[in-house]
Amino acid sequence: MSETIPRRVLETRVASEWVDYNGHMNDAAYARVFSLAVDALMEWLGLGEEGRRRHAYTLYTLETHLCYRREAHEGQPLQVGVVRLDADAKRLHAFFTLEDDQGHCLATSEQMLMGMATDRGRPAPFPPEVAERLAALPGCAADDWPELAGRRIGIVRRDDATS
Repeated sequence: MSETIPRRVLETRVASEWVDYNGHMNDAAYARVFSLAVDALMEWLGLGEEGRRRHAYTLYTLETHLCYRREAHEGQPLQVGVVRLDADAKRLHAFFTLEDDQGHCLATSEQMLMGMATDRGRPAPFPPEVAERLAALPGCAADDWPELAGRRIGIVRRDDATS
């Protein structure tokens, strides 16, 4: 299997207000960073403020699965990349990776995003310009997804009762 190189959409640093009583980035702050990454992806797709107005179109987040891998600390540089796992006329199944400046994976966020016509408040196909940009987003074949994509939440039970 080959590794798809994500498109970098966001660079930031851990803000002091994101650090909790444990001395590292709070779980909600990870979600905030991924939300900022969706905003940055929307800009890249042509759905920034002007694009949303011109197309009367936006993206809504339908579902998110966030996995925490490592701690992040105040002032630490962060970067977020994204790959397209799947897409259809109205939806984008995206996989975001949050890394530090040394390339260590700090967290991942698998998301289902839905295109919405803002003038009707209903799902709608991506505008042609947006669909073209979306097609240019690095993608993965179904059998070549990142290891942490497609996971389900559950307690793994072992045969013995000591777990």
